[in-house]
Amino acid sequence: MTTLPPRADLHLELRAGFDAQRQQAPQMAQTTTAERIERIRRIQHWIVAHETAIQQAMYNDFRKPAAEVIIGELMTLHAEIRYTIRHLKQWMKPHSLPTPLAMTGTKSWIHYEPKGNVLIIAPWNYPFMLMIRPLIAAISAGNVAMMKPSELTPHTARLIREMITELFPPQEVLVCEGDATVAQALLELPFNHIFFTGSPAVGKLVMTAAAKHLASVTLELGGKSPAIVDASADLKQAASQLAWGKCLNSGQTCIAPDYLLVHESVKRPFVQALQASLKAMYTADGQPTEASDSYARMVNNQHFNRVRALVDDALAKGATVTLGGNMNADQNFIEPTVLEGVTDDMRVMQDEIFGPVLPILTYTQLDEALRIINQRQKPLALYIHSRDRQHTDYVLAHTSSGNTVVNDTMLHFGNVELPVGGINNSGIGKANGFFGFQEFSNQRGIMQRDFGTMKFIYPPYTERVKKLLKLILKYV
Repeated sequence: MTTLPPRADLHLELRAGFDAQRQQAPQMAQTTTAERIERIRRIQHWIVAHETAIQQAMYNDFRKPAAEVIIGELMTLHAEIRYTIRHLKQWMKPHSLPTPLAMTGTKSWIHYEPKGNVLIIAPWNYPFMLMIRPLIAAISAGNVAMMKPSELTPHTARLIREMITELFPPQEVLVCEGDATVAQALLELPFNHIFFTGSPAVGKLVMTAAAKHLASVTLELGGKSPAIVDASADLKQAASQLAWGKCLNSGQTCIAPDYLLVHESVKRPFVQALQASLKAMYTADGQPTEASDSYARMVNNQHFNRVRALVDDALAKGATVTLGGNMNADQNFIEPTVLEGVTDDMRVMQDEIFGPVLPILTYTQLDEALRIINQRQKPLALYIHSRDRQHTDYVLAHTSSGNTVVNDTMLHFGNVELPVGGINNSGIGKANGFFGFQEFSNQRGIMQRDFGTMKFIYPPYTERVKKLLKLILKYV
């Protein structure tokens, strides 16, 4: 089973694939460290051998530059693979736990066992990495997996199917191509765990479907990730970092800075630094950004029109374009665009932008900026640009976000030592390295008595037993 067009027997085909994997799941659960590493190395070797094909697929889908495929897709995957291979033996070992005094005579440990049948649903913005990275974690934990790539990036989806068909039998890993009909049919199956990356709106649908089977979920969502630039910030550095973070993949990154909060006293020099950074990145040769081979496109006309509508709404309500603003519907091209004069009633300040449009708000007191952040849903990422440690500490103490980066942008995603994910509306669960392994594992707590007994507290509850219980209360 490969491509699954909507038809009457779609549910039967998906169920057959699911059932075959359910039969295989106990065997996968028993795989050794070496056997799991061997499977992960298959992926590693395939990626190395097909790097050009991977780059071409994403260029065909939305003109993603080859360098951005390396930065945003391949570097992250190679880091994840190497880290997993290096540490998997340790992760799979029983993790010993301390013994409380009242439990003397016992020992306890955590055994990480696979959850079983897992479903991975990937988005279109980083269509290869966000499909394969959770698969690495799923395999490392000993699961079988069904995978649903995005239909909005068909060249990459096809390449993933070819890759998985070549590397794994379908009872271990199976790719199911198709549109939302396929995703909906998959969500009706009784998976043990679902790993979804996408929008909060669809994440709620996934969680609702998972609840019918009491399946656990990992939801990597999004939201409006803010960036604060205070008066002490290195403006040139902050502008360069934020320009890169906003325009990488044409702004179609869930952890991209969504809007800026810039101290009023440094707004003008900051905007000038931002303009210089954008020029250095995309128009240094004197040609317009549209001619740059370092700049991607919106994934399709629907998303182009969505972002254009956000800009049009803002302009109609009084915002102004400070930088950029050029668009070409024939190429789904949107120039890096900076908006000023934005207000809360504008859709650009209500919806996640997911495009190369950057609203700038100003503040005079730090609490003003934090009120703007805290009146919204908790973001996936928060960026702070400041050389004032007190300011940084204050922001960290008075906000909440999935992750936070100080004096840089988006680099946390590539740090395999960090748990990466959201909170509440921006996500549930964490990924990266051990945290991904943990997401796909059941942390089975085990306790074993080696000597002694607790029979002295069993009924009947005599005065002697009551005295012993009072004594134990002092030590538990």
